[in-house]
Amino acid sequence: MPVVPPMVSAATGALLVPHAPAGQSRLALLLGCYAMLGLGMVAALLVLAMIYGRLVHHEAPTGAVVPTVWIGVGALGQSVTALGALAAVAPSALPAPYARGTEVFALLGGVVVWGFTMLWAALATGLTVRTIRAGLPFAPTWWAFIFPVGACVTATSALAARTGSEMFDWLAVAFYGLLVIAWVVVTGHSLRHAARHLLLDPAGNMS
Repeated sequence: MPVVPPMVSAATGALLVPHAPAGQSRLALLLGCYAMLGLGMVAALLVLAMIYGRLVHHEAPTGAVVPTVWIGVGALGQSVTALGALAAVAPSALPAPYARGTEVFALLGGVVVWGFTMLWAALATGLTVRTIRAGLPFAPTWWAFIFPVGACVTATSALAARTGSEMFDWLAVAFYGLLVIAWVVVTGHSLRHAARHLLLDPAGNMS
């Protein structure tokens, strides 16, 4: 999903804000990160609306395509992460009233988007479970499970740090455990598939 890179850039760009020269350079970097976040978030909502419309009016995806539905979870979770990261560095570039506003936005907006993230995760989980029961063949698209779950970890951790909520603390731990399990499973299948391919075709020719 091409809307994800702007969100990732916004979250990672926040780490650079305190290191930028104070004044206009730092302010421009912060505002640029917010602009990329807005670009990615609005575009993601439009894409997710189209995907949902297709799920409602057409047959649900099957087979190796199903893991890609999880990318929507990654886009939403990354936006929550970016909101928290930008609010943390905003005081170094914005006047106090506006910096305080970014903290409110990160909290309220973050919780709202996190809720939508969980809804999309539930939808993706339902499709995945149904496909596993029917037989989910291994494909490189399985790696689409990893980034979204990781985004849930960072998003939930950001909200836990901002709210002090034990609920978010435990959910972040649960998501992290799920991330480790998913990574081990996908890595194992990837290595097994690669080894099998080398045994069947030692020359490494693409079939």
